[in-house]
Amino acid sequence: MPHWIALTLTAGLLTAPTAGQPGRQNDFIEAAREFGVPLSVLLGVSYLHSRWDDHGGQPSVSGGYGPMHLVDGAAVPLGSHHEGDPRGDDSRPLLRPLPQPPRAPEDTLRPAARLSGASVALVRRDPRANIRAGAALLASHRVRPGGEPRDWYEAVVRYAGSRGFADEVFSVIREGAARRTDDGSYVRLVPAPDAVPPPPARTPMLGGADEPAARAQGRTECPATLACEWMPAAYARFGKKKHKDYGNHDRVNGSRRIDYIVIHDTEGSYQGIPSMVRNPRYVSWHYTIRSSDGHVAQHVKNRDIAWHAGNWDINARSIGIEHEGYLARGGTWYTEAMYRSSARLVKHLATVHEVPIDRAHVIGHDNVPGTTPSTVPGMHEDPGPYWDWGRFFAMMGAHLKPSGSGSSVIIRPAYDRHRPRYTGCSGRRPAKDCKPHGSSSVWLHTAPSEQAPLVDDIGKRVGADSTYSVYDHSARASTGQRYAVAGRSGDWTAIWYLGQKAWFHNPASAPTAIPAAGPLVTPVKNTVRVYGRAYPEKAAYRASRTRFQRHVPLKYVIRKGQSYSVGTTVAGTFQKAASMNPAHHDLVQGALRYHQIQLGHRLMFVKAKDVRVIG
Repeated sequence: MPHWIALTLTAGLLTAPTAGQPGRQNDFIEAAREFGVPLSVLLGVSYLHSRWDDHGGQPSVSGGYGPMHLVDGAAVPLGSHHEGDPRGDDSRPLLRPLPQPPRAPEDTLRPAARLSGASVALVRRDPRANIRAGAALLASHRVRPGGEPRDWYEAVVRYAGSRGFADEVFSVIREGAARRTDDGSYVRLVPAPDAVPPPPARTPMLGGADEPAARAQGRTECPATLACEWMPAAYARFGKKKHKDYGNHDRVNGSRRIDYIVIHDTEGSYQGIPSMVRNPRYVSWHYTIRSSDGHVAQHVKNRDIAWHAGNWDINARSIGIEHEGYLARGGTWYTEAMYRSSARLVKHLATVHEVPIDRAHVIGHDNVPGTTPSTVPGMHEDPGPYWDWGRFFAMMGAHLKPSGSGSSVIIRPAYDRHRPRYTGCSGRRPAKDCKPHGSSSVWLHTAPSEQAPLVDDIGKRVGADSTYSVYDHSARASTGQRYAVAGRSGDWTAIWYLGQKAWFHNPASAPTAIPAAGPLVTPVKNTVRVYGRAYPEKAAYRASRTRFQRHVPLKYVIRKGQSYSVGTTVAGTFQKAASMNPAHHDLVQGALRYHQIQLGHRLMFVKAKDVRVIG
């Protein structure tokens, strides 16, 4: 531990280092002392917002700056990633999204700067000034006397505008936390197991959406420990003719099978979500999680089909969760509060719907396959290489651990230390290298050398080489994904990937993968076709009014001698939904079996009759 931190644990209390010594820990200690805020409360609030990082002075997706996430409403970037056809169903016309402009968030940067006596510019760019300003703002919200953390509960609610956030702050205080921040400082919050919020005689404050009257009415489907708001998606007809179209999801009578939970990012701010999801001409998803405080809004019932993944087969069997953020800045502002809420929600949904918590079933939008060769290039890339899958799974108690003899591997670099090259984080200069940052992905080469070209993805980058762009996952494998081993050479490991050997650096001194066990498939003929959806055989449609959905292979093939990991095995189904009345829907269930395989960065399907299971 660096000598300037001088942390000492004495009778459960944190002894402050000598005043004037450098380090972010000392910045928190001095600010807490100056404004009379309990150190544990100040550290807990900052940890949930930023994990005590400054993020290079860059604003969050909701316009927050610095370790205390002080919001400048004018700094909120606009935008949305729902382009193309998120419904992904050939049997219905393309739905064209019509996003609405977002509202500006409440400004906390200027009041905090004024209270601390610092300039707005200094509070934006200087972490120490930002911590002081955050402490001053927190102190201004104090509503009851006392110096114990529980006496500051309502102040934390007012600071973040969220009781759910305040509850989570107290969870952090009880658990403790420690990490090295982005300036190299070591910061520690000593666990305080006895820190609890005051009794739940809570009066309504701020009109907070996380005081969920909707939950009391039984509308939301979040776990009881998670603040959740009911913000319903539109379900209405639109167009000049009465029956022209409707949006923005499909309702289901009874229940449906859930095989996947899909992790998205919004590529826009939370302020735009209400107007978007309430627009029947737009698209839908089941939940949105706010970055600043982890607040959750549910839009579509779990039993209903939201239009979110761009692949109707996946939509029909999945729940979609949007996370406020941008994939090119995800490592900066996918906040601790958001990860914790998401992990709690996903674990709950996985338990209720019996979804295995692994990377074959809890997937990114970037893992969803295209439906036909023409749709593959336009499929989405979120949440991107900065989403910390390892930490996310650990939060759900599903730690990625070694197993088996090594016929397959699970990708698992050490996120904070693993800092591969990416380009294009700045839209103005797409060729410029991104700032070094932890990542969950490894690059894949055609040979065991950093100088070897990246492997090509003939489906996504038609006639073009793979790139190091943060938006291009043509030659990437991500944490938690399992691949069959194709070879080893020194510090390099090869996997079967998109029909070819793909090499990644995997030295024993800093491994980026762990040995894994699990079933693999290998072709029983020279070449085997690959599909983006598991649709039934033609005979299954004879007893229905639904037109046969052709089996359209993608451009990829797998060959004899290659092997790929199996995630799940399903019988083909097709959900016909072209009416607002669920009674007119038709579920076609076939006997044709498919194996879901990890072909490349995305999951895909092969017909079980074309392969045999090994391992």
